[in-house]
Amino acid sequence: MPRYIAVIDQGTTSTRCILFDHTGRAGAMAQTEHRQFYPRAGWIEHDPLEIWRNTQAVIAEALRKAGVEAKEIAALGVTNQRETLVVWDKTTGNPVYPAIVWQDTRSAEICERLAMDGGQDRFRARTGLPIATYFSGPKLQWLLENVEEISIQAERGTLLCGTIDSWLVWNLTGGTDGGAHVTDVTNASRTLLMNLETLAWDDDLLAAMNVPPSILPAIRSSSEIYGIAKGALAGVPVAGILGDQQAALFGQTCFNVGDAKNTYGTGCFMLLNTGPRPVLSAHGLITTVAYQLGTAAPVFALEGSIAVTGALVQWLRDNLGLIRTSAEVESLANTVEDNGGIYIVPAFSGLFAPYWRSDARGIVIGLTRYVNKGHFARAVLEATAYQTRDIVDAMRQETGLDLDALKADGGMVVNETLMQFQSDILGIPVIRPIVTETTALGAAYAAGLAVGFWTDSEELRNQWRKDKEWHPRMTSAAREQLYAAWKKAVMRTFGWLE
Repeated sequence: MPRYIAVIDQGTTSTRCILFDHTGRAGAMAQTEHRQFYPRAGWIEHDPLEIWRNTQAVIAEALRKAGVEAKEIAALGVTNQRETLVVWDKTTGNPVYPAIVWQDTRSAEICERLAMDGGQDRFRARTGLPIATYFSGPKLQWLLENVEEISIQAERGTLLCGTIDSWLVWNLTGGTDGGAHVTDVTNASRTLLMNLETLAWDDDLLAAMNVPPSILPAIRSSSEIYGIAKGALAGVPVAGILGDQQAALFGQTCFNVGDAKNTYGTGCFMLLNTGPRPVLSAHGLITTVAYQLGTAAPVFALEGSIAVTGALVQWLRDNLGLIRTSAEVESLANTVEDNGGIYIVPAFSGLFAPYWRSDARGIVIGLTRYVNKGHFARAVLEATAYQTRDIVDAMRQETGLDLDALKADGGMVVNETLMQFQSDILGIPVIRPIVTETTALGAAYAAGLAVGFWTDSEELRNQWRKDKEWHPRMTSAAREQLYAAWKKAVMRTFGWLE
């Protein structure tokens, strides 16, 4: 009898395999980081073959750690960094270009061209998205226009493309030997190429970006059997795909309209369940598919996407050398009582929601001789909380809903100084679940539902448990004074690029 659901959690900086038991508890886990490439300013790339090798390695290691064989795995789920694009040759299985990462801004000129006729919201009614470098459609257009070999192979019909989920599922299910070329609705909804009403690739959008439909994966639901794995997991159904932030929403069991979660990772992503109809945003948010279970109707969400949160801690570590490990940022921040008057706005590649300013660049402002490295560390943590406040305010304007509490997950939630400040600056409780690996858990739930490992969403909801809750300690006056200074700092980042 199968005892586990296996999940591949392929993120911006690492790949993990986690095994979940029937109670939803994470068991054996294996993780490997992959390299980040910065060939030019604003360009960020990954090596798809390195990611695939790491995927195979973490699967083998997780099985070894747990002492289990493939026959004890009921299904495999995949969750992934969403807008990162891979293009590969279907006859050789080799990528024809490095993966272009979601933070990459090389398609800025293409986005400007697309927005000339109808503005940044030209496609919002169809896609729920503004025209921005964030999404994978303009990245694909850039490749087709700038890499001759790719355009030639696209015409020959030997090219396949997709987000990371497509690349992994194709390889997991056999690759050149009958691999399934699929994606799910959550990832497809992040391309600027899928119509939210039909959940299909849109001919007009494909034409606008000169994308041949033959290279695109088939769009499927988030919970169904896409194919059977080969290799270390031979015989295991690949049965769940969710983009990482939708997976975290699902893993947090945010199944009701008005439920919200925030994932604190490389970036920060807050999703609010809006139910069976897409809600188009007028306040800088993204309308996205939250999930679709088999043949059931899709569920939609509003999302606030922040590009740089955990990555700012890495910057403090790797670029400035103020800490040796990311975990040290909390103890350094706690050497001071406040931020010393400085604000760090990490617009390294522009600003995402709710501003969508590709002309913005990062700043450190408010410097005096009094400021020390402890203030830098605190300002780094506070930047994450302030950016989340920007999103919460936009969601309140959009829906009229006031959040009673915010469910928090992701790697940064172990930082209790951040969680307390987040509660302070929002003025509401922040709740951390016992299982903080909610991204992987959501993909496990999607795969498990598809094969009957779990029966329904109510069973999943009953498994959710709270670990810790933070309540506001800050006065309302102090909260608004600090936030007003943050807004002032954000405004100073605008228009740095001509």
